[in-house]
Amino acid sequence: MGDLVLQMFITGIIMAMLEINREGESILLVEQNAAIALKLAHRGYVFETGNLVISGDTKDLLDDQYVKRAYLGR
Repeated sequence: MGDLVLQMFITGIIMAMLEINREGESILLVEQNAAIALKLAHRGYVFETGNLVISGDTKDLLDDQYVKRAYLGR
């Protein structure tokens, strides 16, 4: 039962972020799960040990070979 409650909570947060963004507001999302973060965002910044290693439009980042290999398991 706990996993279902957690999933519902996370889904609620995601829905709220999407609605806020649809209203034209920017959101700073710091997320360990790169696949989810890149699907929700318009722009992404990838940091490793405090250093910016790549940034750009999330569509470009999802297609980037380094991002795929290092963060998306592809």
